[in-house]
Amino acid sequence: MSESLLLSIEGLRTHFATPEGIVRAVDGVDLSVHAGEILGLVGESGCGKTITALSILRLIDPPGRIVAGRIGFDGRDLLGLSRNEITAVRGGDIAMIFQQPKVSLNPVIRIGWQIAEQFIRRRGLSRQKAWAEAVALLTAVGIAAPEVKAQSYPHELSGGQAQRVMIAIALALHPRLLIADEPTTAVDVTVQAQILRLLRDRCRALGTSLILVTHDLGVIAQVADRVAVMYAGQIVEEAPVGQLFERPEHPYTRGLMNSIPRLGEHKSRLAEIPGTVPSLMRPAPGCRFASRCEARVRHNLHRCLTEPPPFIAAQPGHPARCWLQVA
Repeated sequence: MSESLLLSIEGLRTHFATPEGIVRAVDGVDLSVHAGEILGLVGESGCGKTITALSILRLIDPPGRIVAGRIGFDGRDLLGLSRNEITAVRGGDIAMIFQQPKVSLNPVIRIGWQIAEQFIRRRGLSRQKAWAEAVALLTAVGIAAPEVKAQSYPHELSGGQAQRVMIAIALALHPRLLIADEPTTAVDVTVQAQILRLLRDRCRALGTSLILVTHDLGVIAQVADRVAVMYAGQIVEEAPVGQLFERPEHPYTRGLMNSIPRLGEHKSRLAEIPGTVPSLMRPAPGCRFASRCEARVRHNLHRCLTEPPPFIAAQPGHPARCWLQVA
């Protein structure tokens, strides 16, 4: 993995205006991705992962709005680009795979042309050459009988085949950064492993950086180099993947770890994190995890309820947003 910085997010805040008030979906996120790196962005549903990913490509629609921050990509602030400039970045330098592949594909266009269109529009290839490139890409992502499948419509594909087509579309122009939002949600466990291996191997082969957005730490363990754990609109822990699994520092991360089912264990009920995610409209003044944190109670840390914890590293390259780090 190269050490050169490709993406740098600083102080990102993305809010949504509702009749009840402002929802702070992303509230001060700092994040970086290096060239060739696979970063896992993990957390419960509703924690802000997908909104962070969509904010990178400025795909936030009203009533949502990016209200603060900087998103640096290869020396440019994506938030300062014109509409035409950010459109050129999408699908070219940065591509995204969305959660539901069949919803993202055009139902009335054969999949071969949905891939070939990019080569015609962005590279000026003839229809014949673009079609040949599309078939080659279907081969590269492991689609059987690619010449035949290129003639198929999306409804004729299985969930795994549709996801492979989305990966082919996303990687067609060799983007420098790929964002994959829950790419294995719609497939079974066997296909999930194949899709993850395909994503990892194709990104490695192309030198493409990958942000893998998921709620599943098991997925992260298979693919990622580094992990950022998100909770209630903020990054609460960040570490190399091996270090995170060996020694998680934040109580929320430890809760996620404990809830992972393990082979050989026979429990009638999986461990769960008590309580509920706090309101993103009226976040608590202290640590956002404080109301659910058994470690806070155990260590009798009152400041967790009133003071936001700093994001500091007890281990090199492994910061966590927790008062236990300085207690």
